[in-house]
Amino acid sequence: MLRSLYDWTLALAGHRHARWGLAIVAFVESSVFPIPPDVVLIPMVLAERRRAWRLAAICTIASVLGGIAGYAIGFFLFDAFGRPILDFYGYAENFARFQERYNDYGAWWVFGAGLTPFPYKVITIASGVTRLDLLTFMVASVIARSARFYLVAALLWKFGEPIRAFIERWLGPLTLLFFVLLFGGFLVARFAF
Repeated sequence: MLRSLYDWTLALAGHRHARWGLAIVAFVESSVFPIPPDVVLIPMVLAERRRAWRLAAICTIASVLGGIAGYAIGFFLFDAFGRPILDFYGYAENFARFQERYNDYGAWWVFGAGLTPFPYKVITIASGVTRLDLLTFMVASVIARSARFYLVAALLWKFGEPIRAFIERWLGPLTLLFFVLLFGGFLVARFAF
């Protein structure tokens, strides 16, 4: 089943509307969707290595725009839904301390989550909730997301066929490793906040 899903994704990567799909996945992953856009970016670059830089740019731009949407969710919806819950349980004071600590290192949180498998959506929403400076958020997001997606594109562009052969040979263990890292990122997010 995993092999057929991989083959289907690779075939879909060559479709004429695949770039829109990549943009949509990158956008929603930054605010609500649990699966990172790399699962679409990687087969698309493998299918069209000469378009690696354009695909990385699409992924970066859509991801940063999605990050702004996540920031807006935290910024606008926290007062309506989150704050009453904190007040009800008596955690408003604890949250104020968390907010100060978060904003002291907010740029590093955004950069780290944007570059690693840590769930970026958690940080985008937390940045809005804590009212992290929007310019700081944007600069850290652009640097981290572009570094991540351009690095993936560059490696696939340079080592395309060997990487493709490696992925196809080790698809099962690589998928397991991917989900372990993704789940680990969610656990870290849960205990860090």
